Amino acid sequence: MSTLTTKVTPAELLAMPDAHSTELVNGELVEKEVSRGSSRIGGRIVKLLANVADAADEAEVYPNDLGYQCFPDDPDRVRKPDVSLIRKERLTAVEPDPGFMPIPADLAVEVVSPKDRVADLMRKVDEYLAAGFGLIWVVYPESRRVQVWRADGSTLMLRADDELSGEAALPAFRCKVADLFA
Repeated sequence: MSTLTTKVTPAELLAMPDAHSTELVNGELVEKEVSRGSSRIGGRIVKLLANVADAADEAEVYPNDLGYQCFPDDPDRVRKPDVSLIRKERLTAVEPDPGFMPIPADLAVEVVSPKDRVADLMRKVDEYLAAGFGLIWVVYPESRRVQVWRADGSTLMLRADDELSGEAALPAFRCKVADLFA
C-alpha cells in the first residue's frame, strides 16, 4: 500500500470518480496495491460466494469497490476489502444506497498482492475484528493458503486441499481452498 499525501474526508473520497482502490486511514488516502493475479482471485471469490449466496438468498456479495465506514475508533476511516459479504437480514437497517457501508461485513476477504506488507495486512485484520466483522479470510496466492480469522479471536491456516467454509456468514458455502486459485 502506498500512502498519498492529501488529507480528505470520507465525503470527498466518495465523490472521487477514480478512487475504486483507495482507502482512507487517518485522513490520508491509501492506495491499495493490486496485481493481475490478486484481482483475478478476488473476482473468482466474488463469483464462488455469489453463486451460493444467490441460491440460498441469504446474503449479498460485494467486490473491492465497496467502502466500509464503520470503525468506532476512527469514524472517518474507510476500508475496502477485496471481497465482502453481508447477510440480508442485517441489510434491512441500512439505507438503500448509504455511500459507504455503515455496518461491518459478516465476511471480509483480503487477497495478498506481491507488494502488500504483512504489518499493513495485520493492522487491517485487527481493524476489521475491532469493528465487529464476523469472519476474515486472508488469501495467500503464492502459497495457495487461506488464513481464517474469527470474531472470537481464533485463527486457522488452511492449505490447498483443505475445505474453506462460510461459517455463520454463509453456512451453505464450502469449497476446497484450491478452488479459489483455479
